[in-house]
Amino acid sequence: MRIGDVERRTGVAVRMLRYYEEQELLEPQRLPNGYRTYTEADVEKVRTIKDLSRSGVPIRFIKIVLDRQHGRTTWTSTCDEILAGMVREQITELDTKIDCLTTSRAALTQFLHTAPSCGDGVE
Repeated sequence: MRIGDVERRTGVAVRMLRYYEEQELLEPQRLPNGYRTYTEADVEKVRTIKDLSRSGVPIRFIKIVLDRQHGRTTWTSTCDEILAGMVREQITELDTKIDCLTTSRAALTQFLHTAPSCGDGVE
């Protein structure tokens, strides 16, 4: 299938699909005319990348996860520890973002409850 088909099936823009390829997250085949051609496995990979990216996982980490899933990298206990460290770092970053968002939500909720005629429907 062509790049436009992947865009329609995944909701990921063509520009982003090309970026994924530049970052070596995707490796579509090339036809003799230079057009990219994608498989069903590529569509699933795009969905995985999209989900991880929307969750705030950085591209560098997504690449490691994909390489590991597809057996492209020989892993050792040292590599596993590096990956575990990256996961712990990502969890810490997510916890920080959650704390910040929780504080922001509380402040906005407080504003609505204390502002005249604004306090309807927020819990």
